[in-house]
Amino acid sequence: MTPNARSVALEALARIDGGAYANIVLPSILRRSGLDSRDRRLATELVYGTTRMRRACDHLVDRFVRGELEAEVRRVLRLGAYQLAFTDIPDHAAVSATVDEAPRRARGLVNAVLRKVAHLPLGQWPDPATRLSYPDWLVERLGRDLGPADASAALEQMNRRPVVTEREDGYIQDQASQWVAEYVGAAGAHRVADICAAPGGKATAIASAPGRPVVVAADVDPGRAGLIGQNTRRLELPNVVTLVADGTAPPLRPGAFDAVLVDAPCSGLGVLGRRPDARWRLDADGPERLAGLQRRLVAAAAALVAGGGRLYYSVCTVTAAETLGVDAWARENLPGWETLAGPEPAGANVAWRPHGRGWLLLPQDAGTDGMYVLGLRRP
Repeated sequence: MTPNARSVALEALARIDGGAYANIVLPSILRRSGLDSRDRRLATELVYGTTRMRRACDHLVDRFVRGELEAEVRRVLRLGAYQLAFTDIPDHAAVSATVDEAPRRARGLVNAVLRKVAHLPLGQWPDPATRLSYPDWLVERLGRDLGPADASAALEQMNRRPVVTEREDGYIQDQASQWVAEYVGAAGAHRVADICAAPGGKATAIASAPGRPVVVAADVDPGRAGLIGQNTRRLELPNVVTLVADGTAPPLRPGAFDAVLVDAPCSGLGVLGRRPDARWRLDADGPERLAGLQRRLVAAAAALVAGGGRLYYSVCTVTAAETLGVDAWARENLPGWETLAGPEPAGANVAWRPHGRGWLLLPQDAGTDGMYVLGLRRP
């Protein structure tokens, strides 16, 4: 059978249910699909949207289903419900085209359920977590850490299609990450270490700063470190040295760097718009567990900073444990380090928010990923 946008979407959704990452598996499926550009865009929208709104779609479907559904049938119903509730695709087209992709044994069920979903009045949801399609713990956590209004706005923003931004050198990188790299590179350091650098977005941006500093870009995973090398070669940046190394024990000389960046592994709760499947992979204990790793990384990075040099900590999350908590730890364990001024305003009428001694950008502030950055100067 010739692939079409919905069959490709269902293949990707099955792979995602099996543990694959949407941003990795979908491009590979699209490359071999033979779809034209219009259908590739539709398949991408269906995969990301259905994954993002999975909980809301299940709520719509489950009102008309008795008993357990096979995983394959559940995916088809989610796909249909997403089109009916969250796209402008006409109802009859969404139903008929989706039924065509259902297993033959289930087409009657799929047709009946989706026709009922098509007639549901939208706006009747049991709770905010279902309406927004996030796990309960995540909605509760951000409400507690950010306040209800900011949390709701952040979650709403991350349900919108993310903006794709491209640097002058052609590298695709979210604007918030670009601003962090500009913040690190703005002071004109000669030697910079980026100890959690893969895939190399911030390292290559820093290496392109005026003065072309030497950047040691390290990552603990050899495969991911290889991505740094690929990107530096493509961008023709010989001033980036790639290293496979554990950021908690980097094999680098203490006090050797003018600036060190810890772009730490984190819960990623600021990038759920770009990584829709991540909201279903995370667990409620993740922020605290990752904060322990983040503190170890900051401690190791601090030892690499020369006198008068700068230490930067950034994460693409917004939880208190991974932002204010790490800042509080640094205040206690790095006595005498001076707090740096924050990044320049992100754009017209958009500025980073003071957050402890650091700076926070929520997704709704500039339509970017959520990001936190803290800058310190060694005495």
